[in-house]
Amino acid sequence: MASESVEWARAFGLVDSGHRVHRLQQADAAGLAGRACPDGSVDGLRLLTDLISWLFVMDDACDEDGLGADPVRLGPAISTLLDVLDRCGDPDVVPPAVGPLGDALHDLCRRIRLHGHAALLLRFVSQVREYLLALLWEATNRERRRVPEVSEYVQLRRHIGGVHPCLTLTDLASPRPPGPTQRVDPSLLTLDLLAVDLVCWCNDLFSYGKESQADPDAQNLVTVLAQESGTGEADALQAAADRFNQGLATYLTVEEALLAGSDDGLGPAVATRRNWVRATYDWSVAADRYA
Repeated sequence: MASESVEWARAFGLVDSGHRVHRLQQADAAGLAGRACPDGSVDGLRLLTDLISWLFVMDDACDEDGLGADPVRLGPAISTLLDVLDRCGDPDVVPPAVGPLGDALHDLCRRIRLHGHAALLLRFVSQVREYLLALLWEATNRERRRVPEVSEYVQLRRHIGGVHPCLTLTDLASPRPPGPTQRVDPSLLTLDLLAVDLVCWCNDLFSYGKESQADPDAQNLVTVLAQESGTGEADALQAAADRFNQGLATYLTVEEALLAGSDDGLGPAVATRRNWVRATYDWSVAADRYA
């Protein structure tokens, strides 16, 4: 699975040098996908792994290639990707020459479309659109050296993390995905937000050391907590860890109530969200992405 996804990325030109190929291999997108969806179908896991690889490459373009600190450059790139999303993977429409990121994104949408779940495809497209637009907010902050307030950051971080579309493809890969009625259950939606927050905050804690070395004003939970409280780095790191632990306690309470008050049909969906939280932690400890 890991080698197949790297070859997919190479075939679309997402990685075009030995260094970038090695970096993508070390990121272990397949390991993260496998931990998050251990019972998923092979095709579903390939889709999920390729999406994670795509997100890694997009993240690297923003963080390491300077795209994410220059809204003037990022805007046209996102406009092109939004045009790809508007086509919803239609195989009868030849996409314009949009470059590796756009071509690979079209391939993801096309393959999702083949599964025949129109509502899921539209949800995925909407979530990736929100991710792309949130990147513009982040780029503006970076350009202006602006550290947002905590409440603002928490809300937009949910989209920048790219976790929502990953959950959607995890549901697609699952042997028992939630049905349309279950998918809009208010308790499951609440659990979704809590899981997304936990995944993003875990990522922030593990990536803070690397990010803060490259940019003292990094868009990171630790940075925004430090600014809002006026405390130093050590206290802000502890505050971020405390926020994660409090969020996890809330998550477990909501999860217990949801399972107690619903039929067995929501069990797999709940397990998927729990798996993503644990998978992110385990993957972060083992992978070299934040070294």
